[in-house]
Amino acid sequence: MKTDWIAVDWGTSHLRAWAIQGTAVSDHAQSDKGMARVGPDGFQAALLELISDWISGGPVDVIACGMVGARQGWVEAPYSTVPSDPLPDVPIRVPDTDPRIRAFVIPGLKQLTPPDVMRGEETQIAGFLGARQNWDGVICLPGTHTKWVQVSAGEVVSFRTFMTGELFDLLCGQSVLRHSVGRGWDDTAFVDAVADTLSKPEQLAARLFGLRAADLLQGEDKGTARARLSGLLIGAELAATRPYWLGQQLAIIGAEGVSQTYATALQLQGAFVETANATEATLAGLALARNMTRQTA
Repeated sequence: MKTDWIAVDWGTSHLRAWAIQGTAVSDHAQSDKGMARVGPDGFQAALLELISDWISGGPVDVIACGMVGARQGWVEAPYSTVPSDPLPDVPIRVPDTDPRIRAFVIPGLKQLTPPDVMRGEETQIAGFLGARQNWDGVICLPGTHTKWVQVSAGEVVSFRTFMTGELFDLLCGQSVLRHSVGRGWDDTAFVDAVADTLSKPEQLAARLFGLRAADLLQGEDKGTARARLSGLLIGAELAATRPYWLGQQLAIIGAEGVSQTYATALQLQGAFVETANATEATLAGLALARNMTRQTA
């Protein structure tokens, strides 16, 4: 198999790679060797373990985004300051790599006031905008750390990060709510919880304990509790981000399940929401970054 180049999304928990032939994906592989599970000298070995079947010929370009460019990553790719094009600089070349590859890492973006950073999302934003000329509005990128990004004239103007996904996981797994939240889902419970915290976000902490009380006193279904917990947290996030999404053109870039959850919450508030596939946006952004490296070669 001939591989023209390799696209890599290397986050904290996972490593994903795609072999690209022409403009199409010819193979895909992934592992759990994210940045948090790889030692300082283990990045190249973790990557080669995944892509060795794709690099039998001459040196192949590897274009990577995500936490691999952090200070603790394979090579530090310094942040660019917003307002900024999502891909303002040529990706950073990784020195002293295996002769079969030429590896590059895409820099992240930073915001000085209020302080904020992103790595990986800038690539998705670039890929999304690359297919939508003159698109202005707000992009929501839901996940462990959800980003709300204001875009104008092709630039990231400002952004805010919310730890909603991480809070959900912590509350489910390490708080008293672990006894009351389980598998399953309840659409009505989710919708009601979103509306509750949108109207009264200051009641969030009390509403959270109410999930435990409803289990003890009323035997509330654990799937219903899960939906309520998600709705309470997302509702609080939407209350805080109202200046971002109210009356704006909106797009959500993320995995299908969580994107639909956010879209439902926003549509209930009368927002018009476009959704985009996260993998497609990532690959499109990585392709744009690869073109930048070729133009400066």
